[in-house]
Amino acid sequence: MELTEITYTDQPPVDAYGPGFFRVNEVVQDGPLAIFPSGVASWKGLSDLADVIAAVADYDVIFVGTGTQIAPMPTAAKAKLDKAGVPYELMATPAACRTYNVLLAEGRRVAIVALPI
Repeated sequence: MELTEITYTDQPPVDAYGPGFFRVNEVVQDGPLAIFPSGVASWKGLSDLADVIAAVADYDVIFVGTGTQIAPMPTAAKAKLDKAGVPYELMATPAACRTYNVLLAEGRRVAIVALPI
């Protein structure tokens, strides 16, 4: 079986995640994570959507990781994203990270914001 190493050139993948942290570019980040085509950004959680909305022209879909399990989007956050026309997919953080990495490897225009597990 032939293995092909994936190289990410435009933005970093999520290298790992665990209880309360993410690792991106071999740097551990405690707390919530945001990666846009412009790079890694700080994020305070589902009440902090300014950067998500501001970067909407830079991605085709943003994955929203809700923690260990999929959880409903708060009504106020959903209304803001819908009003701004943000194309998002809500899922548990592990699934959001995996899906983000796969689509990123395919060269797709993706972003992720995720709460830690």
